[in-house]
Amino acid sequence: MKPLDHLEHLDKHLVDELAQVARETVREELREQTRKQRRKAALYAASGALALYAGAALALAVGLALALGLPDWTAALITAVILAVAAFVLRGMARPSRPGASHPGPSHPGSGRPAAGAPPVPPAAPVPGVVPPRPAHDPDVPGTRA
Repeated sequence: MKPLDHLEHLDKHLVDELAQVARETVREELREQTRKQRRKAALYAASGALALYAGAALALAVGLALALGLPDWTAALITAVILAVAAFVLRGMARPSRPGASHPGPSHPGSGRPAAGAPPVPPAAPVPGVVPPRPAHDPDVPGTRA
């Protein structure tokens, strides 16, 4: 028996203990972060609910103000149109400026042609000794089959 064999058991015990402390520390940190995120999510949810009620109250106020000079059904219809236009504008603000701007390329897969109104794509520089693949069917290129 070597004189350092009994230290091997101590090293293993020390490594196990350090791993346990590290696990507990990480677990505690994750719990604290989760608690903070849960609180933040609850505050955002409450804020969204209150904003929804505020929007409904505003729509009601607009409808009632319009109802002072118009028939009730007309006031409700105008309020609905105002809300629909606001929703459409907000939806447009959330989308990219051009349809398909986030996905440049052909509008029809396999056509090899850019979408109408899309900026032209410059051709790739030719690489000596490499022949580019031909499309399976291109009406503009003679020799391809339909």
